[in-house]
Amino acid sequence: MSDGTATVELDVRLEQHRVELTGYCYRMLGSSFEAEDAVQDTMIRAWRSYEKFEGRSSLRSWLYRIATNVCLDMLTAGNKRARPMDLTESTPLAQAALAPRPDNTWLEPVPDARVLPTTADPAEAAVAKESVRLAFVAALQKLPSKQRAVLILREVLAWKASEVAELLDTSVASVNSALQRARATLAESDGQVAEGDVSDPLDDEQQKLLERYVAAFEGYDMAALTALLHEDAVMTMPPFDLWLTGTSDITGFMTTLGAPCAGSHLVPVAVNGLPGFAQYKPDPEQGGFSAWAVQALEISEGRIAGFHCFLDTARWFPLFGLPLRIEGKPDEAQ
Repeated sequence: MSDGTATVELDVRLEQHRVELTGYCYRMLGSSFEAEDAVQDTMIRAWRSYEKFEGRSSLRSWLYRIATNVCLDMLTAGNKRARPMDLTESTPLAQAALAPRPDNTWLEPVPDARVLPTTADPAEAAVAKESVRLAFVAALQKLPSKQRAVLILREVLAWKASEVAELLDTSVASVNSALQRARATLAESDGQVAEGDVSDPLDDEQQKLLERYVAAFEGYDMAALTALLHEDAVMTMPPFDLWLTGTSDITGFMTTLGAPCAGSHLVPVAVNGLPGFAQYKPDPEQGGFSAWAVQALEISEGRIAGFHCFLDTARWFPLFGLPLRIEGKPDEAQ
């Protein structure tokens, strides 16, 4: 076999693991961009040291070992990404002010396609989706880095304790202890790990709820929107630390500070295992519509329990493969 053929084959073998490794690194780091950087670093390290890989473990296990070390190195800075509700109290509408925080403060959204490998097992697919939902990833960020790795490997990826112990160069007893402590920390998260009851795929009731949401949001019909929201629904808007609770504050914000969003157009996206939309708002200067936010929606008991609007469009829309402008709604172009 020529060196060129071997190189191509190794490339193919490594690339087969990219999506699942990106999902692992995303859960570890809470950042879609840092996760991609970590996986790229993992691939480079694997390339450089492949001749030393003796095959004592599978290629997949070896790549996870490298990726874990990369993530642990990246986490030594101590930054823990969060959602607005993890950092501040809910703000009453009367005191609402848009105060941004640095990018590295926030838990970032991620397209499903970049972190969820294709699988024929519906149960496995459901676990994978639940494990990238915003509330769960936010809860993971509260764990020490090695506990985080243990929990993800054991509970999300279903590795055996002995396999995790070998990967982390530690004992099975140490792995079990770390898992127990991690579970206890998550149990103390005041129910914040739960993130609704979104079906996979969406059931008919949930699909109709989303259709009504699109109609209410695009029509900026606050009465219709209120009927779709839980009374204690939550709205967040990173990079701003403001977050709102309750239908009156949410719709009040949308008709005051958020009034320029009237007449927006929503495009469906799959984000963090949740239904979501790319929001384009009218551009009064150039016409058409400009990218404004990626929305991730939580559904619970037939209503919307939360919607999280990520506003850094220059970063998020290209990540989701979306243009920064559209000239008109599809139905207007017909």
